[in-house]
Amino acid sequence: MSAAAVAHSASPAPHERRRDGEVIALVGLAHGTSHFFHLLLPPLFPWLMPQFGLSFTEAGFLVTVFFVVSGVGQALAGFVVDRVGARPVLFAGVATLATSALVLAAADSYAGLIAAAAVAGLGNSIFHPADFTLLNRRVSPVRLGHAFSVHGIAGNLGWALAPVFMATLAALAHWRVAALAAAAVGAGVLALLLLRHASLRDRESATSVAAAAEPGGVRAAAADRLAFLRSATVWWCFVFFFLVTSAFGILQSFAPSILGAVYGLPLALATAGLTAYLLGGAAGMVAGGFIAARGDHSERVIAWALAGAALMAVLLASGSIVPWLVLPVMVAMGFGAGVAGPSRDLLVRKAATAQFGKAAFGRVYGFVYSGLDLGLALSPLIFGPLLDRGRFTVALAAVALLQIMALAVALRVGARAGAEQARLAADRAR
Repeated sequence: MSAAAVAHSASPAPHERRRDGEVIALVGLAHGTSHFFHLLLPPLFPWLMPQFGLSFTEAGFLVTVFFVVSGVGQALAGFVVDRVGARPVLFAGVATLATSALVLAAADSYAGLIAAAAVAGLGNSIFHPADFTLLNRRVSPVRLGHAFSVHGIAGNLGWALAPVFMATLAALAHWRVAALAAAAVGAGVLALLLLRHASLRDRESATSVAAAAEPGGVRAAAADRLAFLRSATVWWCFVFFFLVTSAFGILQSFAPSILGAVYGLPLALATAGLTAYLLGGAAGMVAGGFIAARGDHSERVIAWALAGAALMAVLLASGSIVPWLVLPVMVAMGFGAGVAGPSRDLLVRKAATAQFGKAAFGRVYGFVYSGLDLGLALSPLIFGPLLDRGRFTVALAAVALLQIMALAVALRVGARAGAEQARLAADRAR
């Protein structure tokens, strides 16, 4: 090959990097927005509860409504993504989130708050199937580990920003002003996504991908869209997400109370424990992106990372460490969970493509990630009564146990997906 030909073949690389970078940034922004709206209501509870005379149970029910609607909607949204494409579904999701904030701003009863939570859950339901379909179709495979890393970090940043944003505006002005400002955030993100819509166009239409991936073309694809539900590997992925997020749900909901009770930390320092976990998780996702990009053994990375996180949870549950080590241990536990994140998303890709190809990205990601919503919805309901009986160390031990169970499931998923890929390769070689 001539030098000119070599230069010509290498020249698309900078353009490809720019394209990948923009897609990763736009999808990450959308994901951060979805996590921002996870916390549309909880930071406003100190204002909403006296305004509407709510009990803690009634306030907590709003969170349950959000995650139940999101979980059911997420399992269904994947079919829509595979049918019409990820881009319009992503736009609709961001618009729905902005609308939920307007519903909240106009609420004059508990029913209005429930409606706001339900609309927000509906908007949130589309992000995992739409996001991961776009990333898998628009980002070069060599950069997918980094793409999934940025995706996770953006979500953590959305979680971190929302309480400060909402509570500050509610304190300075009014909770309705905070809700209107949240609507403006959603509208601003939607405007930017629409402006750069060309970058988010699927490489192939959902119909053409399905036709190419399924024997018999579009009719066969349409006739067997539920085939993934007969896959044990897909169900194991669902169980994996349920276990991982059930462990996180304990910390998200109760970490300040647990750390305060077990180690006698003041409220501010105990609350900082959750922040330390999230910061450790963000750092772990950065490292996890590089690790995921360098190898093809996602399940092993997940196993080692979650084993480290589980060990930190056991240390905390022992009650034997000195109080000043609590925050570093929380950082280390978050780091382990964060490292597992990008490899976790690659593992789902491996499980999806091993049997169903690109045609099923939306519905496979939508279904398995609904396990995430189920874990976050049920975890407080399951472990709250345990804490009411003062069993704080048992809750920390449950975090470790759930993480150990998740790593065992990850190894099983990896083995099954690998075996399926080997079988398909052997079939093609015949």
